[in-house]
Amino acid sequence: MSSQEPTSILDTIDSPPDLRKLKQGQLPDLAKEIRAYLIETVSATGGHLAPGLGTVELTVALHYVFNTPDDRLVWDIGHQAYPHKIITGRKDRLHTIRQRNGLSGFLRRVESEYDVFGAGHSSTSISAALGMAVASKLEQSNRQVVAIIGDGGLTAGQAMEALNNAGDMDSDILVILNDNEMSISKNVGALSNYLARILSGRTYTTVREGSKTVLGTLPPMQALARRWEEHMKGMVMPSTLFEELGFYYIGPINGHDIPTLVSTLRNLKAMKGPRFLHVVTQKGRGFEPAEGNPSVFHGVGPFDPTTGKIEQKSTARAYSNVFGDWLCDMAQQDEKLIGITPAMREGSGLVRFSQEYPERYFDVGIAEQHAMTFAAGAACDGLKPVVAIYSTFLQRAYDQLIHDVSVQGLDVTLAIDRAGIVGADGPTHQGAYDLTFLRCLPDMVIMAPANEAECRNMLYTAYQHPGPAAVRYPRGGGPGTVESQEMTDLPIGQAQLVRSGRRVAILAFGAVVTASLEVAETLDATLVSMRFVKPLDREMILRMATSHDMLVTVEENNVLGGAGSGVAEVLNSEDCTIAVVNLGLPDEHIEQGTPDEVLAACGLDFDGIRQSIDNAIARRLAPILESA
Repeated sequence: MSSQEPTSILDTIDSPPDLRKLKQGQLPDLAKEIRAYLIETVSATGGHLAPGLGTVELTVALHYVFNTPDDRLVWDIGHQAYPHKIITGRKDRLHTIRQRNGLSGFLRRVESEYDVFGAGHSSTSISAALGMAVASKLEQSNRQVVAIIGDGGLTAGQAMEALNNAGDMDSDILVILNDNEMSISKNVGALSNYLARILSGRTYTTVREGSKTVLGTLPPMQALARRWEEHMKGMVMPSTLFEELGFYYIGPINGHDIPTLVSTLRNLKAMKGPRFLHVVTQKGRGFEPAEGNPSVFHGVGPFDPTTGKIEQKSTARAYSNVFGDWLCDMAQQDEKLIGITPAMREGSGLVRFSQEYPERYFDVGIAEQHAMTFAAGAACDGLKPVVAIYSTFLQRAYDQLIHDVSVQGLDVTLAIDRAGIVGADGPTHQGAYDLTFLRCLPDMVIMAPANEAECRNMLYTAYQHPGPAAVRYPRGGGPGTVESQEMTDLPIGQAQLVRSGRRVAILAFGAVVTASLEVAETLDATLVSMRFVKPLDREMILRMATSHDMLVTVEENNVLGGAGSGVAEVLNSEDCTIAVVNLGLPDEHIEQGTPDEVLAACGLDFDGIRQSIDNAIARRLAPILESA
């Protein structure tokens, strides 16, 4: 055998058409090779491992049965779609996943024609697939449309809205529920698989539909037949909900049994109307450490592919831990405090709180809108809700924040994690917009800490404020400022003068204070840590404007409509004319990379801030000083 000849089945697969040339009996071996390749690659790069390990067989079967990319596979989020990337011509680039200029950790239309819909947030797949099914119908094509959604994603309101709409429209759509929270015992699994084959087969569906037509002239017999079918199916499967929504339900079936998957998918492909296939998989399948601890290996850093030992991460204290400890300390002081999260317990630092105060801990699932209104309702009756939410997910609860919290002036504290650059998750997860969309809400208090100690005090300040208040802090750790056990209620809207200098005053908001201080020292500039984005310290802004030649605002938020815009509004309202430079995230979707790489690309590291100020001085101040 020459060195050019393939040594495995996976070596022969560069695209789904290659996969469809295989004999069905080869598919289980291909699945094993994909799983091994996935473990080996992600162990070096880090990434979302456990979800993909659970969908290997399902992915193989889908691309084997359906004529992708003409047939549409709409994956929910993309955590589960690493095997899909491997099959669709990207296996040789998988080692670049979530790295700058590498493959996205999610699905993106610009990356592959097989990524028919991009998403980084959950529960969008059924809505998107329904739109595609309508397009297929209007174009009179025979294109198949399949949405694959996890059991977590199905908890979101959008998914249920889409199911309700799809069933009512009698659309040609197949929804696959990838349920990885259940296990199938051998006996029940075998029976379910057998029933799935029978119930999805041509003979059964022909008899079923034909019987309805024949018996339709005899109402008592038709009713009896319907009751018999519902009774027999209801004994062995949870079909009632989905059939009431208008779907033809099949399952649950074993999502790791390729022959069953292939035969069931083929039968469903031949059917019309809304169909629902319930597939049960095991998260982390085939890698013992991930099977035993799927939450840890859901999104994981580099690890030993043999032992599963994860490389030691930075020892810097994360802001999420600062929040989690503060929440527990505050709960000890105030029994009215409750903690709410939309399925982000680990990421938001709520593990300790959930263990110490289980009766006051509420994980509402992937339902950000519900989380916000739930908090509003609790506040109406005297509780003190703290909503722990990522910046990127707060976007999904914006209407509820306005309508249910802000308009009513309710006492809800928002702990906004992952504000600013998050790095490897890319444009769908960068916390680039929260200051812009929060700042326009009347009576909203918004704070941005420069360090860990300030974060703790700001959380306390927000909690004590008798109305809606938000503290936004970045992913990972800060500069290492040790917090005190004591908590200080900060004066609302008061900035802090960090360093006095001349000519240039830098007004920095939140995490960028550290880099801005280094710049200020090299330029002998003044530095103000603004602390509050709303209300702004008007007195400080005007004092800096009247004592300096230039003001520079720095924030880790989209520069349009952010904190810098607020400073400009203050100056304009006082008819104060001074050169102003607003630095922040550019008006574009920020691509993935390490946080340091992305901040450098956006000009928000030391070099970028210094260069922008030097350029502004040369362009705007030098001519004025020379003419003077």
